[in-house]
Amino acid sequence: MGGLRLALSLFTVAPVRADRLDRPTVRLAMLLAPLAGALLGLTLAAAARALVFAGAAPLLAAAVLVALSLLLTRGLHADGLADTADGLGSYAPPERALEIMKKSDIGPFGVAAIASVLLINAAAATALLSASWPSALATLTAAYAAGRLGATVSCRRGLPAARPEGLGVMVAETVPRSLLAAAVLVVAGLAALADPWRGPAAVLAAVAVSWALTAHARRRLGGLTGDVIGAAIELSTAAALIVLATA
Repeated sequence: MGGLRLALSLFTVAPVRADRLDRPTVRLAMLLAPLAGALLGLTLAAAARALVFAGAAPLLAAAVLVALSLLLTRGLHADGLADTADGLGSYAPPERALEIMKKSDIGPFGVAAIASVLLINAAAATALLSASWPSALATLTAAYAAGRLGATVSCRRGLPAARPEGLGVMVAETVPRSLLAAAVLVVAGLAALADPWRGPAAVLAAVAVSWALTAHARRRLGGLTGDVIGAAIELSTAAALIVLATA
């Protein structure tokens, strides 16, 4: 339960208290990240589809879904995406790039990254919400579960922390690759229940995007930071939504 509480506290605004922060608990929390994402996706899908049922246009419901997703995650992952985009987009040396990422302001790369991801999410959600109630709930739940695999991928063995302090140090290299592979297979199998072909493809797209981002972060920054995890989650979710919304 400690791992589940930590996963919910890191990835949602659920009023749970994480009382353990040792490495085994962190490992379990990162493996349970897709479960937290599934609960978030189900909540968002239910609220948005209820709006459609009440007569709202799918585009309006999708916009509400995107806004709720920011509210229910405290905008933490979107902030990580903005900071990561500014740091990587600066083409500065690693130390300077990490300093840029720690600043509280958002630069042009960060603004562009957030705007692009929110626009993609809204457009994809519009398409998914236009389907039947069961299909909309299933596909959106699968998308947000796949997106949180970005955190699991980020914490794989072999990807060190970029800084000697911060969230990256606490979670870096906590997930063995064998457990990562098992988590991906489980999420892909469950996503197949939402869509036999697009579900697993969305999971693979999410994993590929998060793996590519974190590999690039290792080359440019020296390793993992909390901001990179947030960026991996946001980009993985967008990738999953794109695949699921593609006819």
